[in-house]
Amino acid sequence: MTHNPIRPWRNIERRKSRQIFVGPVPIGGDAPIAVQTMTNTDSSDVAATLAQVNAAAEAGADIVRISTPDQASTTALKEIVAQSPVPIIADIHFHYRRAIEAAEAGAACLRINPGNIGSKERVREVIQAAKDHGCSIRIGVNAGSLEKHLLEKYGEPCPEAMVESGLDHIRILEDNDFHEYKISVKASDVFLSAAAYQGIAEATDAPIHLGITEAGGLTTGTVKSAVGLGNLLWAGIGDTIRVSLSADPVEEVKVAYEILKSLGLRHRGVNIISCPSCARQGFDVIKTVEALEDRLAHIKTPMSLSIIGCVVNGPGEALMTDIGFTGGGAGSGMVYLAGKQSHKLGNDAMIDHIVEQVERRVEEIAQAEAAAE
Repeated sequence: MTHNPIRPWRNIERRKSRQIFVGPVPIGGDAPIAVQTMTNTDSSDVAATLAQVNAAAEAGADIVRISTPDQASTTALKEIVAQSPVPIIADIHFHYRRAIEAAEAGAACLRINPGNIGSKERVREVIQAAKDHGCSIRIGVNAGSLEKHLLEKYGEPCPEAMVESGLDHIRILEDNDFHEYKISVKASDVFLSAAAYQGIAEATDAPIHLGITEAGGLTTGTVKSAVGLGNLLWAGIGDTIRVSLSADPVEEVKVAYEILKSLGLRHRGVNIISCPSCARQGFDVIKTVEALEDRLAHIKTPMSLSIIGCVVNGPGEALMTDIGFTGGGAGSGMVYLAGKQSHKLGNDAMIDHIVEQVERRVEEIAQAEAAAE
């Protein structure tokens, strides 16, 4: 863990929500914000789907969602659940029977879209299946699939319509004595999503799953998600998070952690603080950071690393990180450990040396934690 203490002005006071469980993973209350992604394979292909689940889990996903559009996918779900290293959420649209089959197959949570799951009677059957098999439920309200009567009432998707939809379905669950639920109110529009989430956060103490739906490709979707989700997280709203990208699910997990790390809400892996580089740089900052990101991708222990090309900001940034390197000219720079100057190092040896320092620090932390136990 970084030596740099959390300052009071950096603390985020999270909204008080009640706690539920998705399998063994606590959601809400004082639990860490859970990171989620979703597979994009044919769910009936067990091997391909498990490969994505395992990759996402290795990247840090706490929960993985799998679409179950047909009976072949719910049949495969039983084997996937049995081999998955993380709890599996079954994504249900249109056919309530898929939700019942997914519960029977061992899904830890059922994600249902109120606008397209069917009548209240069918929702009640899904609730009973969740009760019988120990599933939680996520009510997934989406601006693109609001109920017809709400669109007629409000004229278009709007925050009020999305909040009303969510509360209507919360009422159905609670009327059937079911309380193991969380809720999301997603839209592709950042403003609409933020307003709907703020509304639902005020209206219920249920755990909230955050997402900007259909956010776009890797760059566009990352920016939209960082703006929308970052704003809500900063306000203390959110108990689980998914960054929806037209990209590999592992990228969703990486971006989610970067958003959470930037706000001090979750810490995993090496957080590299680096300058954009300029004519003052004493070494090639961009190529160095690329190499370090690749070489340190396997590190899971929280660690802060500053890589700064010159002495303008380098020493100051190094004071705030576990390990730092600041370019000084003449082919060498200064290594900082725990915020203090340690030793000079030639630029050509810097990457291997920094990797060695990080791995050594990880080992020291692991030994300290083992001794404490």
